[in-house]
Amino acid sequence: MDLSTLKPAPGSTKNRKRVGRGTGSGRGKTSTRGHKGQKSRSGGSVNAWMEGGQMPLHLRLPKRGFKNIFREEYQIVNLFSLKDVPTDEPITVDVLKKHGKIKSLNKPVKVLGHGEIEAAVTVVVTACSKTAREKIEAAGGKVEVG
Repeated sequence: MDLSTLKPAPGSTKNRKRVGRGTGSGRGKTSTRGHKGQKSRSGGSVNAWMEGGQMPLHLRLPKRGFKNIFREEYQIVNLFSLKDVPTDEPITVDVLKKHGKIKSLNKPVKVLGHGEIEAAVTVVVTACSKTAREKIEAAGGKVEVG
């Protein structure tokens, strides 16, 4: 046995279908494409989502729920993540961005009360939850919203 004697398994390969070689071949004239229509033309293929004149699926399905176009998406900062931020200066949006706690300066920031805070800090953000405000003020700090 060597590489020159290898052959594919019997029945695993077929000869190529040669179309358009005269009417006597049985595959002449229309070359197995049928008569006229989009799929008989060269380059004529139909997209998977094409449904002819039927109403498309995405328009037939019911619409659900309510999408509030005025919704504000807040960037969330929890109290436990403020431990890494130096407390000698007020914690503003710029300071949070500099220390990698938020991604964007253009979106509003909200502080949530998950975790504890020991240091007395001044936090200047867009919004603050009630529990976060209570914990910051209990530690001797203050919250400025605006």
